[in-house]
Amino acid sequence: MSSTQFPQSVIERIGFYVYTLADPTTGKVFYVGKGTGNRVFSHAEAAIAEPLESDKLSKISHIQANGHSVRHEIIRHGMTEQEAFEVESALIDYIGLDGLSNRVAGHDMDTRGRMSAAEIIALYESPSVYITEPVLLIIVNRLFRRNMTPQELYEVTRGNWVLGERRRKARYALSVYRGIVREVYRISGWAPSKARSPEQKRQSRWRFEGEVARELRHYVGGSVEHYLTPGAQSPTKYINC
Repeated sequence: MSSTQFPQSVIERIGFYVYTLADPTTGKVFYVGKGTGNRVFSHAEAAIAEPLESDKLSKISHIQANGHSVRHEIIRHGMTEQEAFEVESALIDYIGLDGLSNRVAGHDMDTRGRMSAAEIIALYESPSVYITEPVLLIIVNRLFRRNMTPQELYEVTRGNWVLGERRRKARYALSVYRGIVREVYRISGWAPSKARSPEQKRQSRWRFEGEVARELRHYVGGSVEHYLTPGAQSPTKYINC
């Protein structure tokens, strides 16, 4: 039986599935995906055609150049597409994007992804806070890591952000992860900042200088979900500015 494609009779029975690609020499998974049909095998073909298209394809090309074949594994099959989204997301969350060549986080990661017990309690028991000061909410979902030091949290919160002159009206910046305020900073000034990577489309960015605002510590641990627009792409939002 060929290991580079599924027979049609198999395709018709397995439905949606979630798969992993791994380096056969180390056993380390470098990609998690979902699909139907022969999706799991399509990456190797793409790597041959366009070896520099992505980190994933570059990894596959490297494996092939060393005389090996990518290890394919089906983690769960016989699912609906929504079920496959859930399993794929859970795997990506568990392994972590830093260890994968996946470019995006799992489905619903921000709202239902991997969390500690304390974060689950904070998410569902945190009281809503109502802000009266001119502040800038800064959503750090993509940059936040568990067990960050206070200095690390400050660095990922302060910038770099695409902002206009309105930023000068904000007196405070609230670091927000998954709708919960993690820290509050008093803004003392703004400075130009470079994009974190060449892929970021706009290069004109800003970062603030500041310090922890002790006078607003009562906001920490509170929920600002009611200020956030579901599905919004911008990582910043002005309140009372």
